[in-house]
Amino acid sequence: MAQRRSCKAVSTCEEAVEMWCGGYSRADGDDDGIPCENVCRSLSQVEAIKKKVGC
Repeated sequence: MAQRRSCKAVSTCEEAVEMWCGGYSRADGDDDGIPCENVCRSLSQVEAIKKKVGC
C-alpha cells in the first residue's frame, strides 16, 4: 500500500507539485494554486514545474 504523503513529508516544490498532480488535493488547502506553501513560494514557480513534469 502506498504511503500517505503530506506537505510536511516533501522537501522541494517539485516533489509537492508531483504529489499534488498525482491526486493529493489537500496539498493546496487554501485553493490559491500553490501546493505546500512550506516549500513552494510562488504561482509562477508552480506553473513552471507543472509544465516541466507534464501535469
